[in-house]
Amino acid sequence: MKKHPPSARAAAVHLLDRVLGDGRLMSDLIAGGALDLLTAPDRARAQRLASDTLRGLARADRLLSRHLRKPPPLRVFNILRVATVELAHGGDSHGVVNEAVRIIGQSPRHGNLKGLVNAVLRRMAEEAPRSWNDLRQPGLPDWLRQPLVEAWGKGAVTAMERAHFAGAPLDITVRSDLDGWTGKLGADRLPTGSLRLSNAGQVSTLPGYSEGAWWVQDAAAALPVSVLAPKPGERILDICAAPGGKTLQLAAAGADVTALDISERRMARVTENLARTGLHATCVVGDAFEYADGPYDAILLDAPCSATGTIRRHPDLPHAKDGSDFGALIDMQAALLDHALTLLKPGGRLVFCTCSLLPDEGECQSEEALARHAGLKTDPAALDRPGIDPGWITEEGGLRLRPDYWPEIGGMDGFYIVCLRKP
Repeated sequence: MKKHPPSARAAAVHLLDRVLGDGRLMSDLIAGGALDLLTAPDRARAQRLASDTLRGLARADRLLSRHLRKPPPLRVFNILRVATVELAHGGDSHGVVNEAVRIIGQSPRHGNLKGLVNAVLRRMAEEAPRSWNDLRQPGLPDWLRQPLVEAWGKGAVTAMERAHFAGAPLDITVRSDLDGWTGKLGADRLPTGSLRLSNAGQVSTLPGYSEGAWWVQDAAAALPVSVLAPKPGERILDICAAPGGKTLQLAAAGADVTALDISERRMARVTENLARTGLHATCVVGDAFEYADGPYDAILLDAPCSATGTIRRHPDLPHAKDGSDFGALIDMQAALLDHALTLLKPGGRLVFCTCSLLPDEGECQSEEALARHAGLKTDPAALDRPGIDPGWITEEGGLRLRPDYWPEIGGMDGFYIVCLRKP
């Protein structure tokens, strides 16, 4: 018998079950096929529903607690949460409530709770739209909030939480004809040269996507290549290259690019994006620590990190992680940086970056690398790029970006970027 695809709402509940129940990241679940049975519009809708629910989880739970004597089983709770958030955002009450009841009715273990789901959500249909915006802004869990407050202060972290809750618009990097694509897409041009679309809809249907005129890339994520300033013909190594936005930037600048990543699956995305844009790079699947094909004129190292700078786009991270693996990541970053320097020509430049808000993965890595390597220096002049605020430049000569920057135009991802010069 032919298997019918789940609805977008049911798929969103499934994502929440795995994130909140198993500590899985949504990106891993989606890459593993969690939404493959859905149409492209329903995949986008399921992901949006799950993300909106994770952003507003504290508010949804606060509303639901008024009508629940105790938290129900996780599956039931997640059905209630998705429905509550959708109702709060103006969803059709009849459709939302009826489908939530249908989804719980299909559960062999919890089908007997259809009456509870129906009763609670009928109350939510009245209460959620009215009360949602009066509830306290959701915050970060203590395990992450505390070190961020120590680094940046309570006011800055509260502003970051506001940016996380607001979510992120769509940013794109244009290959050429920035003026033309600004008009064709109805986009806003950001100070650093990226374009921003507030209500983009389905990305693959936008003008210019299929012919590879641009690619999706947060404005902050586009800055490491801007700082590296690739020149035509330069031999450049992009370490930990997937999903490939920076590789595309390097190739578009005319560099001779080698993209290196340990994941065959993730490298397939780099290859697909290169094919779509008609750009060229040599793609290598392998362990960076075993790679020895140097020396290079310049190297870009976007090191594996906590990804705490991307929460506005990935609200599942604070729920799926607890910080226990961050120490190992920090050690790996230092080792990768040391190895990358061995692949760099004397006098060459290495841009090290992480999409992290933790100084241990940014400022501290720079300072410790400078202490380990005699003659190694930061290159603050490399940070003199359009749109970069001098106030973002750190004491050791790196660049600190945070989600609370550009609050009036939608924020940016958190990043640390530094350009290092080999003696």
